[in-house]
Amino acid sequence: MTQIIILPHVELCPEGAVLDAAPGTTLCDALLNNDIEIEHACEKSCACTTCHVVIREGFTSLGEAEELEEDLLDKAWGLEPTSRLSCQAVVGQTPLVIEIPKYTINMVKEGHSKK
Repeated sequence: MTQIIILPHVELCPEGAVLDAAPGTTLCDALLNNDIEIEHACEKSCACTTCHVVIREGFTSLGEAEELEEDLLDKAWGLEPTSRLSCQAVVGQTPLVIEIPKYTINMVKEGHSKK
């Protein structure tokens, strides 16, 4: 199992979290499996940016992003050089520290009021 440290996020994980994920699991699935309800509007099909995360430690251990993911990341709020779509980033053997950005750009979100 690989350790993943989630930095505090006001809404999704106020205290932060430490979790374990099996290598080969996507970051999105690891988060969802541990009750961290990260958005994934396209149902993890690499068609939006709502599951965008920033890898603070362990970035080089992840496989390279494919061109489609890179193109989508260009549209993500708060893009950084170590940004990935969590639905595409696959956990390896190296521990990770990730940050979930404060905002997402969700063109299809319905039924939620703006704050």
